[in-house]
Amino acid sequence: MRQPPSRARGRAVKPRAPLPAPMEPHPRDPGRTAWALPCLLLLALPGVGAQVNQNFKLHQPQDKVLVTAGETLTLNCTISGITELGPVRWLKGLGSGNKTVYDQTGASLPHVTRAVVGSNTDFTIHIRNIQPEDMGTYYCVKFVRGVTGVEEVFQRGSGTEVSVQAKPSPPLVSGPEQRAMPGQSVPFTCTTGGFFPKEIGVKWFKNKDPMMAQLPQVTEWPVKSYNVSSTVMVTLQKDDVRSQLICEVQHSTLPAPLRGTYQLSRTLRVPPSVEVRAEPSPVEVNKTVTFTCHMKEFYPANMSVSWLENGVEIKVENISRPSELPRGLFELRRQVEVQATEEKNGSTITCVVVHDAQAPVNYSAILWISNPAQGGLSKGSQMDKDDLLIYIVVGLVCIVLVLLVAAILYLIRTKQIKAGKSSPSARLHEPEKSSEATTQESDPNNLTYADLNFDKERKTIRRMVEMSQQSEYACIQTNQAPNGDDNLTYADLDMVHLSKAPKRLAPRPEEAGSEYASVQITRK
Repeated sequence: MRQPPSRARGRAVKPRAPLPAPMEPHPRDPGRTAWALPCLLLLALPGVGAQVNQNFKLHQPQDKVLVTAGETLTLNCTISGITELGPVRWLKGLGSGNKTVYDQTGASLPHVTRAVVGSNTDFTIHIRNIQPEDMGTYYCVKFVRGVTGVEEVFQRGSGTEVSVQAKPSPPLVSGPEQRAMPGQSVPFTCTTGGFFPKEIGVKWFKNKDPMMAQLPQVTEWPVKSYNVSSTVMVTLQKDDVRSQLICEVQHSTLPAPLRGTYQLSRTLRVPPSVEVRAEPSPVEVNKTVTFTCHMKEFYPANMSVSWLENGVEIKVENISRPSELPRGLFELRRQVEVQATEEKNGSTITCVVVHDAQAPVNYSAILWISNPAQGGLSKGSQMDKDDLLIYIVVGLVCIVLVLLVAAILYLIRTKQIKAGKSSPSARLHEPEKSSEATTQESDPNNLTYADLNFDKERKTIRRMVEMSQQSEYACIQTNQAPNGDDNLTYADLDMVHLSKAPKRLAPRPEEAGSEYASVQITRK
């Protein structure tokens, strides 16, 4: 209502600022206002409010709900009957740790909306793009104002347990930070996370071949989801440049397994095999010789090559690039031309190879020069000839020494034989063979033996004893030999067959320095 202007007496009165217009009530349905007022009056009557509250019902039908992450969750809640004034809210959890998801007064989460906007009986809500952290138990709660004006829980639903099944993230396969050589065993790890429920399977493949791996390690995240890590050991091979390592993840939320891949070429380093050669070799004086450095079967293609002549760098203008082989490895040829002057004979030409930023490796060849105009070899070839001559001389010296040693041994042996002949001995003379002796030899009873027995008497005493007609026995006895090695007397006889040939006179004894025994036998 507008107030009448005030009248001032004797002075002008400054008009007051207009009062703010009163807030108009929210437009409501006239029919609703008509029945709401009587209801309030009835609630004010004694005993009527208690009867109205008893007719109030809150219905939350869902017990458990399973939803996939990223989808929209719908939670149902309806009320019926009349109760005291107070809002309806959705809470996640109960007690001091609860969280308000929806509030009828407007304090709701951004991704939560009402299913039926403006309804006083249907408080169903939608939670868009639900995530594993949204898992929990949700309650639909009716609040009323207490005597002190503080809102109190009047009635709540039985709760809806929400489970969010989450798909695992795409598997990520990681390898060692540095490259490894063929034959080394290196670990590879496959990780994926954010999945629910906990059960998950991990498999490894090298190309299409399955591999044995360690048991997966599953850990729980704070947001009620899980993470898995699996490790496999791979022994690298030279032909693994184009091999692929595959990690396959299987989960109940996946219609098909997820795969993570890793190219083993990212980890493999194959060093080159290097050969350096000169063509032609040897080369004529003042001709050009080409040195080729051939790097074979290496990976990766990062390669730098430089040339040195006796440690001094040679500038090369033509630079070739590596070429790829069918198996994915590379090869490279680098050449340098050198003028074969006389003073460069025997020079060392070195190929310095640096592969994949590794330490440089040197490979060398020698520049040999020949001189056909002089009809001979160069200085380097002459050195080889001198070495051969030295070997021949050494061989001849060795042969002379061997012959000298053999001659000395022969002389020593000869002296020993002569010394043996000078000592006293007993000798057996074998007469000419006769027919009578041949006849007698076949008779085993006609055996004749010779025995020399030197007694310790003087040499002048000798005797012979004839045993019987069937055998003869010759015995030579000597006295004790004088002292001294030169006067030794010995008999050297083998057992022989003696015949009964006509007896002959014994030969005349030799000098006193030796004794002689003669036994006649038939020749066989």
